[in-house]
Parts: sequence; C-alpha cells; structure tokens
Amino acid sequence: MAVRMDALGLRPALPLPHPAAQWSLGKMADVERVLVMLFVTLPARMGAVVVRLAKIQYLDISNALPSCLVSNGCQNGCTGGNPTSSTTGEPVISQATDGPKTGGGDTVDGTCGVANSGTTCGNWHQGSCCSMYGFCGNTASHCGDGCQSGPCTGGPPPPGPSPAPAASNPGSFDVVGQSGVPAMHAGLLPNGRVFFLDKIENYTQLKLPSGYYAYSSEYDPTTNTVVPLEYKTNAFCAGGIFLADGRAVSLGGNGPLDFIDPTVGDGFDAIRYLSRSPLDANLNGQPWSEPGNKLSSKRWYASAQILADGSVFVASGSLNGLDPTVLANNNPTYEMLSPGGVSSGNSIPLAILEKNQPYYMYPFVHLLGNGLLFIFVSKSSELFDVQSGNTIKAFPDLPGDYRTYPNTGGSVLLPLSSANNWAPSLIICGGGAYQDITSPTDPSCGRINPLEPNAYWEMDSMPEGRGMVEGTLLPDGTVVWLNGANRGAQGFGIAKDPTYEALIYDPAKPLGKRWTTGASSAIARLYHSVALLLLDGTLLVTGSNPVEQPILTPTAKNPFVTEFRVEIYTPPYLQGANANNRPTNVQLSSKNLVADGGYTFVISFNVPSGTITVKVVLYYGGFVTHSVHMGHRMLFLDNTGFKAGQAAQTLTVTMPNGNLAPPGPYVVYVTADGVPAMGQFVHVS
Repeated sequence: MAVRMDALGLRPALPLPHPAAQWSLGKMADVERVLVMLFVTLPARMGAVVVRLAKIQYLDISNALPSCLVSNGCQNGCTGGNPTSSTTGEPVISQATDGPKTGGGDTVDGTCGVANSGTTCGNWHQGSCCSMYGFCGNTASHCGDGCQSGPCTGGPPPPGPSPAPAASNPGSFDVVGQSGVPAMHAGLLPNGRVFFLDKIENYTQLKLPSGYYAYSSEYDPTTNTVVPLEYKTNAFCAGGIFLADGRAVSLGGNGPLDFIDPTVGDGFDAIRYLSRSPLDANLNGQPWSEPGNKLSSKRWYASAQILADGSVFVASGSLNGLDPTVLANNNPTYEMLSPGGVSSGNSIPLAILEKNQPYYMYPFVHLLGNGLLFIFVSKSSELFDVQSGNTIKAFPDLPGDYRTYPNTGGSVLLPLSSANNWAPSLIICGGGAYQDITSPTDPSCGRINPLEPNAYWEMDSMPEGRGMVEGTLLPDGTVVWLNGANRGAQGFGIAKDPTYEALIYDPAKPLGKRWTTGASSAIARLYHSVALLLLDGTLLVTGSNPVEQPILTPTAKNPFVTEFRVEIYTPPYLQGANANNRPTNVQLSSKNLVADGGYTFVISFNVPSGTITVKVVLYYGGFVTHSVHMGHRMLFLDNTGFKAGQAAQTLTVTMPNGNLAPPGPYVVYVTADGVPAMGQFVHVS
C-alpha cells in the first residue's frame, strides 16, 4: 500500500527533497526491517511542541521515495547511482523530540534540552537559559517563549498592528516585462541594468548556447528586455555585495545537481564576479566570472558588508543545508575578503551567531560611521569591531518574534545626514514565530540609534503582520516596504495570505504618524522575491518562487507558483503631475568621487520654478536577496550654492568619510522638493 505523509498530518524530522513523496510499505520478504520515526508537530505561539512517534517496521527501501532516486535529488541511501552532496530543498528547523528537558547534566558544547539528552546550561559562558531549539544563551530567544530550563522569563510584548492611512498619492504598480529566470537575488549594475541570479532549475524562460537553461539574467529596464547569463557554480541562496571596483560578487551557494545540469558545479564555497560599466557596452551580457578562488569555508545563506578600506565582511551560512538545530550543520563564523574579493582563508567564530542558532543565517549587517558593524540576528544585536574581533556593545533584545531566516523581516539603515552629525538610525520590521505555514507574522517594528549611550528600541508597527517584507530607501528620504506574507515562513510551500500593498514609512515624522498605505499589486510576492530602486527613481519588483522547482500553473497543493513577471512600482513622488517636476540637465564635474570627508565636486541642473528645497543624494542599492538588502545605504550630501527662485542651479557638494560611504558603485540623485532627477552612476573610492 502507499501512505502519503501529508495525508496523515505527519511531518518529517528532516527536510525531504520531495514533500509530496509517498512512502511505500512492502511485504516482509521484499523489504529491510527498519524503524521510522515520524513527527507530528503542533507549534503554538508560546513555543509549545507536541511530538508523536509512529513506528513502521516494514519500509521498502528500494523504492520507498521518489527522492531515493539520484535523478530526483537523493543525497544518501539512494538507488540509481551515486548521490551528490547537494539538495533542492532548504534548511528546515526541526522541532524538538519528546524526552526529558533536564537531568542530563551540564552542557559541554552549548546545546541542551530535549534534543540533547536533557542537558542543562549550568554556567555556560553564553548564558544559562536553554532555548526551545536546544541552545544555551541569555537572550529573549533563549529565556523567553519556549525556554526549556534556566532562569526562563517572558519578554515584553511587542505592539500589535497600527493604522496606516491611505496615502493621498499611493503610487502605482504596472507589469512591464519578464525576468527570464526566477529572481532569487538581484542588484542594479553600473550599466543601469539589473542582474537576476537564481539556483539550478529544471525550467527557466532562457537557454544558453549549450542548450541548458540559464539560471541568471540581465534585465534592461529601458527596453524591458532580458538576456541569459551563464555561471559555473550553483548560486542557490548565496550572499553578495558590490566590490570597491564596482563588480558585483556572489558568495557561497549550494552543491551541484548533476541530474538537472552537469555543467554547473559545487557552489557552497564559490565566489562569482560580474563586471559591468557605464562606459563599456561590450561587457553587457557577459557571463559571471569564476576564476576558481574560494571562500574559506562553505556558506549557504551568508551575509556581506563592504568596509571603508574596501575589504568585505562575510558572515554565517549553512555547511550543508541540513537541520540547523544540529551544530555540525552550521557555520556561525565570519571571514574577510580583500578589496579584490579574495578570501583571507580564515573562518573566525562569531559569538552572536553561535548563541543564536538555529536563527543564525542571513544576519542583518550595517556599517556605521565610526567603522563599527551593527549586527542583528534572531532578536539580538551588537556593535562589532572587525579590527579587534571584539563585541563592543550588546543591545537589549528586540521585542517580538524572530526577525531573521527562516522568519526574516526587513532591516534598513535610515538615510544619513550631517544635520544630526551622521548619527545612524536603523529600523527592523516584521518577522515570525516559527518555520511553518501556520506561523503568525509580526506587525511590529523596532527603531534604534545604536551609537547613543543608552540606545533602546523604539517600538512601532505596521498595519498587519508581514514576513519576508523588504524595505527599500527612496531618494525623498522615505522607505517603501513591499512583498511578503501575513502567514507562514521562508521555505518551500510554507507561506500564505500574501501582503500585496506597498507601505510607506517616513522616518522624519513623529511616532504614530510615520506609516501610510500605498498602492497594491495584484501579484503575490512570496519566498524568493526582490525589490530595488532604478535610475529613474521607480522600483523594480519581481520574483516569488516558493517551490523547489518551477511550477507555472497553480494547484490546490501549490497555489503560489513561480513568478516571472516584472513590475514597476511608481512611488508617489513621480505620480501624476509630480513626474513633470523632475530636475533636468544634471551634469557632474566628476563621476569618480573620493570619500575622505573633504573632497568636493560640482553638480549643475535645472529645477522647476518655485522649488523650495534641493538635496543631493548618494545611493548604494546593494545586493538583494531573501528580503535582505546587503550594503544598502543612502546619504544626503552637504552642499552649498542653491539660489531660490532660479531655474539653473550650480552646487558644490562635499563627500563624507569612507565609513559613511564605503567604496564602490553609487547613484547620485538630485531631488527638487522630493522629486528625483534621473540618477547617474558614480564610482566612490
């Protein structure tokens, strides 16, 4: 007979490459006698987990699962050939097994509780609370909801949803093209085009000259056309950044899937480079370059941030894509890349990642004006000094649910300005309670000024809970939040109730009046969606591929399918008559700028009559994936020379220091009363 696991309500302890696979039970003479433990999990918001064991003595190993075939992605115990070390699935956090929470003595490795023989944290150096997932620490993730042992306490409740009145000018969404490949990763290139980067798939819209499908593409927003790009290693859930010389770099990924495409190799420790230039059209459409240098260790779901000297901080990642509640599967370390994007060869433990396992992947990382990094993971954050390798300051935990993978919200370093001495302010919104389609999502947001002596989280909230929501800075100083879901988490097939509307956040307004609701899309943008700002000041929005391999037609089992449509969101500042108020004839005296705190350049342009305020914006879009915008920042640059009432303007603009504007490709926008001119790429060194 055949028994469907999902029909019985059973959930595997580890992810299966084919969730809909059937387990066939055979006769005694045909099968090997085994014991299979299947887990029923009933997650609750307070972290309670109920586990049931089902014993199946006779399991037909030879043809039990379609995924036992190498051709279907089997990794071990396979039939039909030798398996590869890769997976088409995602890291899935397993629920705790049934058993004693205590009584096993003190931990020797920082693990604890039910899944670890009932060990307790005792005097473990990172804290004495045992989290619901079996790790020792002292944060709200350990001592709060689901705490198994130790000085367990409940954290402060986050605020619930808050009203966000309809914006008087909501903007609009329009479908303009096709992405060619599922848009798992994206970035605005110095030629004004957008790269999309995906994993190995058994279908995309584009093919390479070899006859195999393309898994990367280059999209031209001016013509809404797309061309395929080739790569050599699987970029599944990579990290990335733009290097000091302007190249995009993609870091880490997953192993090969030879049964789909034997031309693409192991990407776990791969480094990929993409060169484009506003001056050399011959580079357009050229493939990713992979000369063969590697990361110091395997990293799947890593984050990256460029520093003032051009070096790159790369942190976190899974070693193999398996259950992140198991220490041996995780890589809670960081490494440094040279300005040219070559690894130092050393992976260094990072305590904030270690103690926040399993929620340690895709941390939020932001460079501050004093050279320190703000690192946030799970619910915890700190200031980290790369030079000394030390934590300088730990902040209070952010109230609410988990905020990073697999319940990622969004994190934004708000616009920087000398008006407040370049003091940084960050906001983190959304998240969720656990990795399942039943998980509620968090409407709350926390905003913090991390360099203030008594920094604290100022709480606010969106009008509804959202996971996988991503914030993108706009040249007028506001932030637009797009995409995501009201229920579920990151992973394949475990999110529902898409959130279609744009939310607009104005950080300059008083608390309680910062949120308005913009236009709504008609397209669900769930797992593996992206949004980024284009040169013309509109946002490109695409992606959503919440299935293991592309599905084009919705079904009851997969109502949300692979999405190739590209939309443009036109923000309020370009809607209606505003579109006629752009500054024009923008000319820069140089497009090679130096961030040394004193370098100046001249910019000339025309503005409409009656313009009251003019601003010069320096904008770094960064590397976008999984609602994380790596390196994303925006600065209002000091300038002099504005003459009210005149159409023709000439300003002298002063550059900040390299911690505020680390090297790489930026866009300069001039805004007149908040309406941006067409942006122009510059190179900052």
